[in-house]
Amino acid sequence: MDASRPTIADVARVAGVSKGLVSFALNGRPGVSPESRTRILAAADELGWSPSIRARSLSADQSFAVGLVIARDPEIIADDSFFPSFISGVEQVLAPRGQSLVLSVVPDEHLEEATYRRLASERRVDGVILTDLRSNDSRIALLGDIGLRAVTLGRPDTDATAPPAVTLDDDLAIHDAVRHLVDLGHTRIAHVAGPDRMVHAAKRKASFLHAMADFPQAQPVVVETNFSAADGARATSQLMSASAPPAAIVYANDAMAIAGIGVARRAGLDVPSQLSILGFDDSAIGRYIEPALTTVATDARGWGFTAADVLLRLVGGESVNDVELQPARLVVRSSTAKAPGEPA
Repeated sequence: MDASRPTIADVARVAGVSKGLVSFALNGRPGVSPESRTRILAAADELGWSPSIRARSLSADQSFAVGLVIARDPEIIADDSFFPSFISGVEQVLAPRGQSLVLSVVPDEHLEEATYRRLASERRVDGVILTDLRSNDSRIALLGDIGLRAVTLGRPDTDATAPPAVTLDDDLAIHDAVRHLVDLGHTRIAHVAGPDRMVHAAKRKASFLHAMADFPQAQPVVVETNFSAADGARATSQLMSASAPPAAIVYANDAMAIAGIGVARRAGLDVPSQLSILGFDDSAIGRYIEPALTTVATDARGWGFTAADVLLRLVGGESVNDVELQPARLVVRSSTAKAPGEPA
C-alpha cells in the first residue's frame, strides 16, 4: 500500500469526526447530518482521498456500482437532451460516494433483458435505475426474479410488486400549455407524441387530449413518433401537408420541437406568427435558439440526483417510499403567439 495515500483516518482527522462517521458519509448511509456530510466530503476532496473499490467490494460484498440500461436507438439518445442532464444528476450523487455508473445502450428489448441478467449474474451492480417504463412492463417482474434492486422513473402500470418510484406530475403543466394556446386564439392544435407503448409518452398524450376536451372549440390532432428529432421533423411535415394544417403544435420533447421549427421555416412559415411551437423538457439549447422555445420545464438533473440517492438508500438497507418531485411548469418564451387572424 502507498504510505502517502490518504486514508479514512486522515479524512476523519481533518473533518474532526470519527472514522465510523466518515465511513457512513462516504457510503451514503443514514445517520449523518447534512453539515457533517458536507464537512467530510470537503475534507476528502482537500486530501485527494479516493476509495479502494476492490477492498470495499471484498469487505462489504457489494460492487459499489449502479446500472442504467437504455433500450433506444443510439441516434435517438444523441438527439435527446434529457439523458445527458439526467446522467449528470446521477453522477452528482455517485462520484462523491465512490460509486460508479455502469451504462449500457442497447438497440432492443431482447438485449436489454440479457443485459440485466448479465449484470445480476456477474454482480456488476448493486441496483439499477429503470427508465422508459412500458405498458405492462415485464422488466418489473424480471428484476424481482433475478434479485436486482431498482428504482423506477414514474410509476409502472403493471400488477407486479413495483420498486420505489421517483415521480413528477406534468398533467397541470400540459393543461396550462393547452390553455396558453387557446388563450392566444388557437383552435387547430396538434400534439407530436412519443411512442404510445411508453408510459410517460402515453400519459402526456392523455393529458393533452384531456386538456383539449375542456375547450370544445379546439380541434386536437395527434401524430405518434419515436421521440427522435428526425421523426419529429417527419411528423411536422405530415401535419403541414394536411388539408387543414394546425396553427399550433405541442411536441413531446424539445428536440422534436426544434426540428419542427426548422421544417416550418424551410416550408416558408414564420414561427410564431404563422405557426406556434411548444416543446417539453426545457433543454438548454431551446432557450437560445430564435425564437426561444416555449416549453414545459422538468428538472432532468433533479430526476437523476433523486433516483441515484433513492437507489443508494435502498441498497444500504433503508425502507424507501416513492418520491414526488416538484411538478412540471409551463415556461412561455417567443415561439408561441396569437393565432393567425387574431388581433395582436
